[in-house]
Amino acid sequence: MGMGCTRAVERVCAAAGLLQEAPSRFERAESVAQGGVLWALPALLANGLLRRARECLRLPPGFYSLTQILVLLASLALARVKTVEQLRYEPAGEWGKLLGLDRIPEVRTLREKVKVLAQPEAVSEWGKRLAEEWMAEEPEAAGFLYVDGHVRVYYGAQTQLPRRYVARQRLCLRGTTDYWVNDQQGRPFFVISSALTAGLLATLRDQIVPRLLTEVPGQPSEEELAAHPDRPRFTLVFDREGYSPEFFQSMGELRIACQTYHKYPGGDWPVSEFAEQVVELAHGESVRMLLAERHTHLGKGVRVREIRKLTEAGHQVWIVSTNFEVSASSLAAHMFARWSPENFFQYMMHHFAMDRLVDYETGAADETAKVVNPAYRRLEQEIKSQAGKLYRKLAEFGALALPADAEASRVAAYEQAQGTLREAIVFLEQDLAALKAQRKETPKHVRWMDLPEPERFVPLAPTRKQFLDTIKMIAYRAETALASVLREVMARSDDSRALLRELFTTDADLIPDEAAATLTVRLHHLTNRASDEAVRFLAAHLNATETVYPGTNLRLVYELVSD
Repeated sequence: MGMGCTRAVERVCAAAGLLQEAPSRFERAESVAQGGVLWALPALLANGLLRRARECLRLPPGFYSLTQILVLLASLALARVKTVEQLRYEPAGEWGKLLGLDRIPEVRTLREKVKVLAQPEAVSEWGKRLAEEWMAEEPEAAGFLYVDGHVRVYYGAQTQLPRRYVARQRLCLRGTTDYWVNDQQGRPFFVISSALTAGLLATLRDQIVPRLLTEVPGQPSEEELAAHPDRPRFTLVFDREGYSPEFFQSMGELRIACQTYHKYPGGDWPVSEFAEQVVELAHGESVRMLLAERHTHLGKGVRVREIRKLTEAGHQVWIVSTNFEVSASSLAAHMFARWSPENFFQYMMHHFAMDRLVDYETGAADETAKVVNPAYRRLEQEIKSQAGKLYRKLAEFGALALPADAEASRVAAYEQAQGTLREAIVFLEQDLAALKAQRKETPKHVRWMDLPEPERFVPLAPTRKQFLDTIKMIAYRAETALASVLREVMARSDDSRALLRELFTTDADLIPDEAAATLTVRLHHLTNRASDEAVRFLAAHLNATETVYPGTNLRLVYELVSD
């Protein structure tokens, strides 16, 4: 039954199929390790941890209930227990006290529970309902949606995934690409994962946009769209990978606005065109920027707004947008908030192990899916290599110089070197032209079934990763909500998440009171008085929610231990 088991009768009944689930029963306990993580429970519940999960997920009868497993997984994420295997080194009894149990499941048992819960259709439906709920709670946040790709590098040997460029490492490595949809503050709505991807534009067109058209709330009606020709349903913000006048035009036909950085901006604009404007950033801060705007056309007559920011160093930052409804300052604020998904990726990789491999199983490949042609990729690599050699030879040829008073022997050597270089340049130019002609005749994308046998790969099974990523999204959104509360009283608002990380791993006393129907979570002191004062403010906010611990009738009461 495992070390620390004290509820043996219930466990025997569960093993015999005589128990639906073990109830959560709390006993008074002092200095429970990681007890501070219970301070996040109201935010986890408010972000749909259980409300939507009960509608989609099912767990067979047993000692541990669906509620207890989900609360455990979310709490582990917030306490920075980054993998299920890491539980081998965690006190099972201490964690059990936080769930109202004698102990938490062992690693093998928890992995089995996750495997049962991670059914493809159930997990997809759960994520879909959560995204709809998050968007409905803040419709204004869904007006501008940030789409960005993140490569999860795969170092295993189960399959030979295709290579793709990893910007953070400046290398082409094997892995899968996750396309995340976030709001302006970096909070995630959902993620699309696939090893068989043809790039950002294809994923937007085939998977993300069809879903957003049905899930984004507050979209204008057909009558409003007809009465206001420039009004978009919502706006997509992405990096230069999505720059495509043809894509802008196709989205315009769906009344979806696009915004990105200009890929071919041309020359600088006169400084006299720039005027100072007040720009309100994502968290309410106001800054002053020098902005200028022009209306222009891209490609085959695609009408866009081009907005430029003049930096203090005199550089110009170029933005293009097909949103003609909002002001230039608002578009600039939304464009310069594109760092929020990047910060989200960095934070999730470091604190939530977003890139960690959680499943060694492989899935089935879609034989009709389009993938990058390996032959096309090899030709591109050869072209880059030949172009580099040609550039170096041209530079070497241009650096040749002969003094006017050079001797005859030096003139002969100079002419010989010049002739050799010219000959090498001609051959390189011919090879480069032949490679480019071959690339032109080679399709960039082919169907998976048309790949040569050695090039065919099997994607990783995505469902368990998708299930755990959904829990981590809930945990991140819960932490973000708590951080926004702490920012109101902290002198340095950027320290709010650091304070929460300390809070989640701080010991706490658990004091149940059946007569008063309360469960008091008394947190021990933090490292300094300023942190204690901030936590007291947070406690008042949490107590006002009157949250009841799931599966019990105990209302949670939060307080700091008295001096």
